[in-house]
Amino acid sequence: MTIRVLVVDDQYLIRAGIVGLLRAADGMTVVGEAGDGVEAVAEAARLRPDVILMDIRMPRMNGIEAARRILGGRAGGDGGDDRHDGYGGDGGADGGDRETGAAGAVGGEEADAGPPPRILMLTTFDLDEYVYTALRAGASGFLLKDTGPKRLLAAVAAVAGGDALFAPSVTRRLVEAFTRAPAPSAPAAPRPEIEQLTARETEVLRLTGTGRSNAEIAERLFISEATVKTHLNRTMAKLDLSSRAQAVVLAYESGLVAPGRGACLP
Repeated sequence: MTIRVLVVDDQYLIRAGIVGLLRAADGMTVVGEAGDGVEAVAEAARLRPDVILMDIRMPRMNGIEAARRILGGRAGGDGGDDRHDGYGGDGGADGGDRETGAAGAVGGEEADAGPPPRILMLTTFDLDEYVYTALRAGASGFLLKDTGPKRLLAAVAAVAGGDALFAPSVTRRLVEAFTRAPAPSAPAAPRPEIEQLTARETEVLRLTGTGRSNAEIAERLFISEATVKTHLNRTMAKLDLSSRAQAVVLAYESGLVAPGRGACLP
């Protein structure tokens, strides 16, 4: 199956480089390009790509707001208002509602035509707080602007296949940077949704939150990688999570992983 990709970046040279790389790769095709979030929302509605590579900082509408609209507004309210639009032009709802029209409703009635795309955010380390907000918006993962060709292609393939297993240490570092704060003196009480998990599922979620890969979790718990993936899939289904990245966020928010503690160092 050919993976259909939409590339979104306001910097032409960066966008052209990514497009050229994807077009040269087997099993991938670039179905469209966009130079800002407004265009991204419209093109996502028109083209229905499997994967969207989305820059965060762009004019008119930033990548996080675009991701939120494309995914149908499934994100929580945290960081969802226009106060965060300082990281990419005007970015807020005004520009989107005025210029996207019906396209701004991706995830509404049109979403019935098929599953939503997987969105990989293009970012740098100095945008950690916005990356966290992107997680809440439903982004499937992240790529750094200096990511090498092999890792970029592997990431696109992994996410298109329903995985979010690429570069877990990157996700861990980004979340750690945003949530860096004094650790509580006593463990936080588990959030209600965590209580529905089995002991093994809870442990797998905790280890996922520390940035460990499935192979590392399997080695630590003396179980197979397939069993780890089964536990993680069940956990994500119970907690209504759409990506491994969201599982990492929940592990922090629930207190299973304390900022600055328990991280799996590179």
